[in-house]
Amino acid sequence: MRLRARTLLTALTLMLGTTTALLTATPATQAATQATGQICEQYGTTTVQGRYIVQNNRWGTSATQCINVGDSGFTVTQADGSVATNGAPKSYPSIFLGCHYTACSPGTNLPKRIDTIAAVPTSLTYGYVGNATYDAAFDIWLDPQPKTDGVNRTEIMIWFNRVGSIQPIGSPTSTATIGGRTWEIWTGNNGGNDVISFVAPSAITSWSFDVKDFIDRTVTQGMAANNWYLTSVQAGFEPWIGGAGLSLSAFSSSVTDGQDTNGNGTGGTTQPGGGTTTPPAGQAACQVEYTPNVWPGGFTTNVTVKNTGTTAVNGWNLAFTLPSGQQVSQAWNATVSPSGGAVTAHNTTSNTVISPGGTQNFGFQGTYTGTYAEPSAFTLGGAACTVV
Repeated sequence: MRLRARTLLTALTLMLGTTTALLTATPATQAATQATGQICEQYGTTTVQGRYIVQNNRWGTSATQCINVGDSGFTVTQADGSVATNGAPKSYPSIFLGCHYTACSPGTNLPKRIDTIAAVPTSLTYGYVGNATYDAAFDIWLDPQPKTDGVNRTEIMIWFNRVGSIQPIGSPTSTATIGGRTWEIWTGNNGGNDVISFVAPSAITSWSFDVKDFIDRTVTQGMAANNWYLTSVQAGFEPWIGGAGLSLSAFSSSVTDGQDTNGNGTGGTTQPGGGTTTPPAGQAACQVEYTPNVWPGGFTTNVTVKNTGTTAVNGWNLAFTLPSGQQVSQAWNATVSPSGGAVTAHNTTSNTVISPGGTQNFGFQGTYTGTYAEPSAFTLGGAACTVV
């Protein structure tokens, strides 16, 4: 969670006896924008992939915290100090899409009304350590207004992992199956906003899922409404003690249009870069040519993505599922995450746009076990592609 420094003491008082993340603020006036690399400034930030903001966000301690930022995520390299585990965490190093206080990620289409969103496909990969007290948290922020600053009304937290004697805000109220997984649901209020937490019974390292499933459950719980706005999604760690070595090695998220406010289909997919893909009637909006070079146990693949629609795609993501046993080891002209299973390839800053009738190319190298096979289906921003 995110509170400005001047309200931190009040919030800590309200939180006494409760262990979770307070609203960890990242005041935009204090955030230092840097190149990819090490960030040790308290509220230092940088932009990755031309679409996400990574923040150090050390708000609850004066002890040093540093993160090393790569193109697809970050690693906590130094995490000095500790705070009591019956209070708020000391920081929230994280990456986000959308608007957080006065900082909005480049080209984002958030805030966006919930009832105009069909899906929020998201993938991430966490790296954990055992010698610290922390949770691996994914935050979803909702508000009745299209807020681009300050605290939102409702915070959804997904706890992918927790280590040590910590617990979410409030108390456990029920369980639910979401995204094929079972979650313990906690609800409460931290003195600044309502919080609903979905807690995994065991650690999840890598997952591709739809954020909208958790939003829909929150609406069902009565803690939000369909005419509210999604303002941001964030992934990171909330450490109480230590934390060096924690990593988020891959992160991707986008917002797919659903119904407009009149109940009409929007007919496209809004990308983090601000463009839309609009499928022409009766055909897909893209073509994919997938050309592998295979040897025993390994392969490289060149992928050509063609925009067959009539509108430029500005900020593209190509989703596909690698057959069982295949793992990506490196990629070029795109970021591909996670390393196996349902993966998404995202543009780099040098190949953001696919013009109508135009193409972009990327490739990757990988390994496989058993018999090599090619992916059978591809979607560009949620629109099915033909394979040539």
